Amino acid sequence: MEVEDGAELCFPQFPNTSCIKPLPPWPQTLTIVFYSISPITVTLNLLIIISISHFRQLHTPTNILLLSLAVSDLLVGLVLMPVEVLRKTSCWFLGEFVCSTFTLLSVNIPSASIGDIVLISVDRYVAICDPLHYTTKVTAKRVKLCVCLCWLCAVSYSLHFVKDLPSQTQNHKYCYGECLMNTDGISLLIDLLLTFIFPVTVIVALYLRIFAVAVSQARAMRSHITAVTLQHSVTPKAKKSELKAAKNLGVLVLVFLICFCPFFVIGWVDYNWIRTPIGQFILILYFFNSCLNPVIYAFLYPWFRKSVKLIVTLKILQPGSSETKML
Repeated sequence: MEVEDGAELCFPQFPNTSCIKPLPPWPQTLTIVFYSISPITVTLNLLIIISISHFRQLHTPTNILLLSLAVSDLLVGLVLMPVEVLRKTSCWFLGEFVCSTFTLLSVNIPSASIGDIVLISVDRYVAICDPLHYTTKVTAKRVKLCVCLCWLCAVSYSLHFVKDLPSQTQNHKYCYGECLMNTDGISLLIDLLLTFIFPVTVIVALYLRIFAVAVSQARAMRSHITAVTLQHSVTPKAKKSELKAAKNLGVLVLVFLICFCPFFVIGWVDYNWIRTPIGQFILILYFFNSCLNPVIYAFLYPWFRKSVKLIVTLKILQPGSSETKML
């Protein structure tokens, strides 16, 4: 291995096998910003997890899906963000086992997030397009089962990227002091199909259908005569509530697509893009989605704002606080 003059090695005692100490791919101020986003992401998602877990009225099928999404977002802020900065700005001294674990989590956690977004889209599709059977089709028990299957599939899928790491250490590792995920073209194609193209196609198709049904319902309600409106006075209110929920979750899905699409598209075009300044910005945007989700809840969900006040003021420690009316 040839070393440039003046270059610092991760392991100077092994000049022939050591990696060159990486230069930070972004300015120092951006590193500070990245590190500051991490605790903010953890804190905000922890508030969501506590809110939905503690208050009994929030134990709805839709909120169970939001809880699963918050868990994956919390892990992004707690694990992926700080380790990614460490991996990009300094030599890797944590060993192959930790590298393998990080590789597994870096695939597992985003895959689970994508699965949660798909489940949220399905939930809203059934609520809007088949409201009469929603309560029988979408139950808390079924949603919990789907969430467990989603995480199980994500873990099983992530194992594909670490199954060959022991052999990669010997055969494909060019130097010591870095943690890289070695993938071939076929693996990237499969990853693109399973974690981007297929989920995004399902999400977009479901929300287009939801939008079409919402428009038709709005037109129908405007054209109803007074007698019909009075006869079904309860139905429009219920539909309006479901449509608002679909709109709120639609914002969540839209932000998800904006943050995730550049990462997968440019990553497929050239996997080495991650080393460029633009690639680093896209990577930050990819992780920043986990911080944006709780902010969306704060703006769109009154129950989240109310629960945060109860948590911050420690009123959730009072007896019977779990029965507080939140909706």
